[in-house]
Amino acid sequence: MNLLGIAGSLRAGSFNASLIRAAGAAAPDGAGVTPFDRLGEIPPYNDDEKQKAIPDAVAALAEDIRAADGLLISTPEYNYGVSGVLKNAIDWISRVPDQPFKNKPIGVMGAAMGGLGTARAQYDLRRSFIFLEGLVMNRPEIFVGAAHTKFDENGALTDAATRDILTDYMKALTAWIERVG
Repeated sequence: MNLLGIAGSLRAGSFNASLIRAAGAAAPDGAGVTPFDRLGEIPPYNDDEKQKAIPDAVAALAEDIRAADGLLISTPEYNYGVSGVLKNAIDWISRVPDQPFKNKPIGVMGAAMGGLGTARAQYDLRRSFIFLEGLVMNRPEIFVGAAHTKFDENGALTDAATRDILTDYMKALTAWIERVG
């Protein structure tokens, strides 16, 4: 089972990119997470530009989504919402032909330094996928708060309790993908 991992942050030391990597390590046997690393190449969405050509990074993301058995999105929370780069990518993908989000199993998680661990951003993200007909797993949920205390300086997940929760989450997500995918 191949999951496409999308971290909604461009920061070099992104906790969400680290969480995507940790999810790959926590995935059950037979499942893997391939990170999408071109989010920063996606230009700001402009419907006029769409009429000319779909940018290469957008086309690549659309194809990666189509090819994956499911998506795993890890979002930061900026000002109580989804990061601009993640929302921008979703907006672009929502405009490509043969809508890749439709009926695609999706897991949503996030890591932040705050105590709520991206709860509000995840809610916003889930609302976007209602319109796009993505199949977001409702439960379990995973909110990694105080992320700066749970990852080391190299981005490795060091918190055992979070690792256990992530392992359970990945088991549930792969079961969800098998059921609805």
